[in-house]
Amino acid sequence: MKVERLLGITMMLLSRRRVNAQTLADRFEVSIRTIYRDLETINTAGIPIVAYTGADGGYEIMEQFRIDRQIVTLDDLQSILAGLKGVQASLDDHEMDGLLTKIKALVAKSEQNQLEEAGETLLFDTNLWHGGGLKDKSILGALRQAAKNRQVASFLYTNTEGMGEQREVEPLGIAWKGYSWYLYAYCRLRGDYRTFRLSRLSGLRIHLEHFVSRGVRMEELDARWGNQDTGQAVQLVLRFRPRLRVRVEEAFGFDRVETAEDGSLLVRNSYPDGHWLTGMLLSYGPDVQVLEPAYIADRIRSMGEQIAQLYKEDAQAESGLTAVKR
Repeated sequence: MKVERLLGITMMLLSRRRVNAQTLADRFEVSIRTIYRDLETINTAGIPIVAYTGADGGYEIMEQFRIDRQIVTLDDLQSILAGLKGVQASLDDHEMDGLLTKIKALVAKSEQNQLEEAGETLLFDTNLWHGGGLKDKSILGALRQAAKNRQVASFLYTNTEGMGEQREVEPLGIAWKGYSWYLYAYCRLRGDYRTFRLSRLSGLRIHLEHFVSRGVRMEELDARWGNQDTGQAVQLVLRFRPRLRVRVEEAFGFDRVETAEDGSLLVRNSYPDGHWLTGMLLSYGPDVQVLEPAYIADRIRSMGEQIAQLYKEDAQAESGLTAVKR
C-alpha cells in the first residue's frame, strides 16, 4: 500500500502545480505526518520536491523535472484524456480518476499551460442530451467489478414487451453500443451468451459465488454477433418528403438516398424485422411511406389507425364530459 501511495503522490505532484499536505492526506486517507514521511522518501529516491510556505504554500516537483513519455505526443495525450473523461463521466469509477491523474502526469507543466489555453478540441460523452439512460449509474461500476472478480450477478430483466424475467448471469463486461450501455454475460437461464441493455435491468444483486471462466472474451462475442442477423432481413423501399433530407441522409447514409422526379427521397435498405423497425418507421410520422414490402406497409397503416382511434376515443370521452357539465 505504501508503494502505491508513493506512486499516487508522485503522479498528483506531476500533474498539478502545487498541492498542500492536507489535500494529500485527505486524498490518500492518512495522517499529515505520514505525508511528510512519504514526501521525504520520494525526494530521497531522486524526484526533486520543493516546499513553499505561506497562504499559497504546499509542495510541487521542480519545474524542470518530468517523466519522459517517449514517443507519445501532446496531441496523443489530449485524445487519450478526452476518451477517458467521457468514459469516466458515465462510469463514476474511482479507478478511472486515478488513471486520469497518471495520464495527466505525463504532460510537462509547461505543456499543461498549453492545454489550458487551447481548451478542449475533442469531447466524448456517453451521457444523452436529454438526461435519459441509466437511472442508477452505480450498476455500471458494480457489474464491471463483478466481471473483474468473476462473481455471479442476478437481476430482473424487462423485455420490449414489458415482461420481466429473473436472470442469473456470469458477467464478462459492459459495452457502449450505439447510444446505450449493455452487459455481456453468460445467461444460466438460457444456457448461452446474451447481451442485456442496462436501462431494462433492475434489482441488481452481486453474489459471493464465483464462476470459472468459460474461455470466451467480449471481443469474440462482439465479432460473432456483428456477423449475424438479429432477425429476418427485410428489403425496404421507403419514400420520404423532401424537407427531411438532412435527417434521412444522417440516418441512412448519403449513398442510399435517391431523389425522385417529384423531389421526394427514395431509400432502399435492409433491416431485421421486429419492434425496432416498426418504431423507427413510425418515428417519421406522415413524412415517410413504405412502398415495399406490402406487409410492412400494412403493419404501419394498422398501427396508425390504432393510434388515431385511441385519440378519437379520448376526444369523444372529453366531449361527453363537457356535455354532462353543461
